[in-house]
Amino acid sequence: MKKFALAAVLLAAAPLAMAATTKGHNWLATTAVTPGGHRLGNPNAPTKLMEFVSYTCPHCGHFFKEADGAIKIAYVQPGKVSVEVRHLIRDPADYAAVILAECGDPKTFFRRHDMFFAQQDIWVGKLRDTTRAQQERWYTGTIPQRMRAVASDAGFYDMMGTRGFSRAQVDACFNDTKKVQALFDESKAAADKYNVDSTPSFVVNGKTTEAHSWEELQKLLDS
Repeated sequence: MKKFALAAVLLAAAPLAMAATTKGHNWLATTAVTPGGHRLGNPNAPTKLMEFVSYTCPHCGHFFKEADGAIKIAYVQPGKVSVEVRHLIRDPADYAAVILAECGDPKTFFRRHDMFFAQQDIWVGKLRDTTRAQQERWYTGTIPQRMRAVASDAGFYDMMGTRGFSRAQVDACFNDTKKVQALFDESKAAADKYNVDSTPSFVVNGKTTEAHSWEELQKLLDS
């Protein structure tokens, strides 16, 4: 009976102990580069969430607007969940956005990542209004040429300018063909490893889930 009582006390104290270790720590400012991705939050969080997203995916854009703030405030900041973002590249515009999200200091990746989703409706709308001749430029020529064409049509140069990047710095990221190819290879390898073929898709503690919406994912995180 005493053993049971002691166990009950220890179990009851466990959440308090965890809270004490994370209290006062700004997990929203804690980032790290992972193999093929970027992690936000407590590296020792009991729940590790991996998000496979595409910047041109409208469902991903909807998920970001609906869930990003809730995940950060209710799960990441308390240290309960860490979030790792991985790319699933779908098209030339997505490819260009991925390169620019990865452009510059890795510590500020999430600022650029958030920017592309927060403004998705605007820049995707610009791409929809392009002519057939403009779109053909996205698929012909070298990778840097194609990426520059997308960036010009989507307004990426101006967007990156708000983050302190000059046009020359943006072009330098497009011209780094080794890194560009590595991003594409890492994207494909991760998707193959976790059997992911659509976005958004979520892996929780190493297991690919059937969740594809915030409603479905929230139930998993709460459980």
